Amino acid sequence: MAKTSPSRAAGRALAWLAALVVGLTAILGIGVASGQAGWAPKLALDLEGGTQMVLAPQTASGEQATPEQLGQAVEIIRQRVDGSGVAEAEVATQGDQNVVVSLPGVPDEDTRRLIQASADLQFRPVLQAAPGEPTPEDQLLPKEQFPAPSAEPSDAYDSNWLTPDLADEFQRTDCAVPRDPGAAPMPADRAVVACQPAEETPAGAAPAIKYVLGPVVVSGTEVDGAQPGLAQTSGGVSTNQWGVNVDFTDEGARAFQAVTQRLTPMPAGDPRKQFAMVLDGRVISAPSSNAVITGGSARIDGPSFTEQSANQLAEQLNYGSLPISFTIESEQQISATLGEDQLRWGLIAGLIGLALVALYQFFQYRALGLLTFASILVMGLMTYLAIAILGWTDNYRLSLAGIAGLIVAIGLTADSFIVYFERIKDELRAGRPVEAAVHEGWKRAQRTITASKAVNLLAALVLYFVAVGNVRGFAFTLGLTAIADLIVVFLFTHPLMVLLAQGDFVGRGHRMSGLDPRQLGVDSALYRGAGQVREPRPAVASAPTSDVRPGRRRGRGEPALTIAERRRAERARAADPAARRPADTQEDAS
Repeated sequence: MAKTSPSRAAGRALAWLAALVVGLTAILGIGVASGQAGWAPKLALDLEGGTQMVLAPQTASGEQATPEQLGQAVEIIRQRVDGSGVAEAEVATQGDQNVVVSLPGVPDEDTRRLIQASADLQFRPVLQAAPGEPTPEDQLLPKEQFPAPSAEPSDAYDSNWLTPDLADEFQRTDCAVPRDPGAAPMPADRAVVACQPAEETPAGAAPAIKYVLGPVVVSGTEVDGAQPGLAQTSGGVSTNQWGVNVDFTDEGARAFQAVTQRLTPMPAGDPRKQFAMVLDGRVISAPSSNAVITGGSARIDGPSFTEQSANQLAEQLNYGSLPISFTIESEQQISATLGEDQLRWGLIAGLIGLALVALYQFFQYRALGLLTFASILVMGLMTYLAIAILGWTDNYRLSLAGIAGLIVAIGLTADSFIVYFERIKDELRAGRPVEAAVHEGWKRAQRTITASKAVNLLAALVLYFVAVGNVRGFAFTLGLTAIADLIVVFLFTHPLMVLLAQGDFVGRGHRMSGLDPRQLGVDSALYRGAGQVREPRPAVASAPTSDVRPGRRRGRGEPALTIAERRRAERARAADPAARRPADTQEDAS
């Protein structure tokens, strides 16, 4: 198979980069055309301002929240409103009573409900189920017609929980009416009526269902973690069926094992075979128990699960362990903590840094400095598009700390080009022509560049996961630019360097190209490339070999020394120590 020529490979790499930039631009253009995105990145609270809400906690028992609970509330709310850590939301306690949430821009109703919602997750047995519509008035049974409980309920699964009052409430419940978010939390020690709202599934619309639920048998605080994923067969083959894997704490594992031991023997189709997961008074899932779970790990799946619904359920289970709801005590618009001046000066600082890097690169590498400058501009364009797209898809907000990460990235990006160009210079000093030097220099430089960017990316990831707030924004932009830098070096800088090496300006080592052999201490007349050197010329009689020191340039009109002549002169000087000093003195005085 014929090898692809360097110029063709370089052209393909540049074409891939162009396709990537066009693709990112098209994606952002779709968001702008649909009115969901803008060409400019979203700004964080410190640069744009936003909304500040003071939340008052309300526990299920009606008691005052403890400092530990408030601390947990801060973390849960931060995860809810800023799960990725890049929206730059600020969540903190105010004294020992309230939680203050500051969000960029104006939060929508879904965000408000998410903040206020109780995180009281409960696992309850199902005692009775019916469609979510209310019973028509002409078919309602009077409470007197429902039998009174024959005895006190013995456990959470006892049908004696169904009192006449609860049965009447169950008849009248309409699941189309959303539950009042300000309603009191459901009592954990009594039976309740709850709804599972209607939803769209791959099989079609799933109607709403209402349940009579027994007391809580497993608390949400016993959920150790939940992850969405595809089901697999015993042979490890994916079934393309989404579900949620749930892990319990040790105490939760024992409680959940007791639940599955009680429900599994129930006949298929009996609603009492189900247990309901209730969050904020709403049933989020009511699976049947098909096996006794003894290891503390369970999987919830079914034909109605999609990737989106599995992710949603996993998130609800993960963040539903805090038994506190919140009411908004006050809400006000706040101005940017830093504002346009700091943004402008941050951008000016970035431009100054870019100018200094470009000036140094031009001074050190002449015309190759323009290649460095162009590469940084391409990297900046890709990063800009990525940030704007992430603002649309993941609510990424650019803060001043994020801008600082972009400024630092300019210097880190320039390091990649310095490593590459210095490798090329090393190959030129070894006697290779420019094209071969570019090829061999890249083989050595790409390993160093890849290792360097891997370290940068690892540092950014560690900083991102161990920090909160603005520091995560700094780490995010630092990691994003490290990836963009690798893409640009491989798909733009090196391919363009290959093409430039085939031209006369760079390929022949023009004095302004940055690869002039004479500026590197190498005379281009001394080598032919591929390891070949010119045949040595006869030595001039008036200039004994012992008087010629390696690296000495001869007088005007004399032929330049070849590599072989230099080496022969060095061997002669090594064999005649007495001739070294006079020769040196004669040369220095000439």
